Amino acid sequence: MQVFVTGGTGTVGSAVVPELLAAGHTVLALARSDKSAQALTDAGATVLRGQLRDLDVLRAGAARSDGVISLAFGNDYATEEALVRSMAEETAALAALGAELAGSNRPLVAVSGTPWVPGRVATEDDPIPTEGPVGERAKAVTALLALASRGVRSATVRLPRTVHVDGRGGFAGLLTEQARATGTVGYPGDGTQRWPAVHTRDAAVLFRLVLESAPAGSSWHAVADEGDAVRDIAAVIGRRLGLPVGQVPVENFGPFGPIFAMDQPASSVRTRQVLGWRPSHPGLLADLENLQP
Repeated sequence: MQVFVTGGTGTVGSAVVPELLAAGHTVLALARSDKSAQALTDAGATVLRGQLRDLDVLRAGAARSDGVISLAFGNDYATEEALVRSMAEETAALAALGAELAGSNRPLVAVSGTPWVPGRVATEDDPIPTEGPVGERAKAVTALLALASRGVRSATVRLPRTVHVDGRGGFAGLLTEQARATGTVGYPGDGTQRWPAVHTRDAAVLFRLVLESAPAGSSWHAVADEGDAVRDIAAVIGRRLGLPVGQVPVENFGPFGPIFAMDQPASSVRTRQVLGWRPSHPGLLADLENLQP
């Protein structure tokens, strides 16, 4: 099928595009810059120029395609205001894509996050919370799943807080970036909280499987590691960078601080059983060994 992809040059998208092409699909990809357009062309995709806020462009891309994978999201997380703007932009984009696909039974696959469930490992059956710093993203995804009643094969891939490749990406990547800037590998809380993780290339395979066969209104977990303790993650980063490791205030992590401090393990048992997804790439702690000082 021809697949319209947004966010095709991001951490996840840069793996999803070649995964789709290798499986025999064609890709029409949104590009907001010359650099992105060149990268997508080099990968073998057809480029559609525009930005996530260009709703007419999004509708045109969806109209030309047999299915959509929506990965794009703003990359400014420095302030709560910037995060709110990015969530509003994503909400409008998903609504536009859904409206274009209504009644067609074509797939629309979007990104969500694994939920936090106090006291236990989260599963695919758990709802995502619509409160908190990223609650608006959850509301947008809930509305997208409801499009199943309007003839859209809507589905979400719930990504863990760390999606990594070569030691980069996700919450672990943010720890690394802050460590390089401050000279200390700092983590919030006591460090016993657990973060689930997945390698980018394993996540890309799941996006393809969901696009190809997942039923309407379904959610799936791209979780390879159910939960690595944050202090273990920080210890590897500190050793690789040659920096001290220790607890720092939650406020150091801006709007993501409360999320960083949560114990949030998640499983992917049903995803593996139903879709036959089998992660095969290195886990987070092993992948962090690729960090360069």
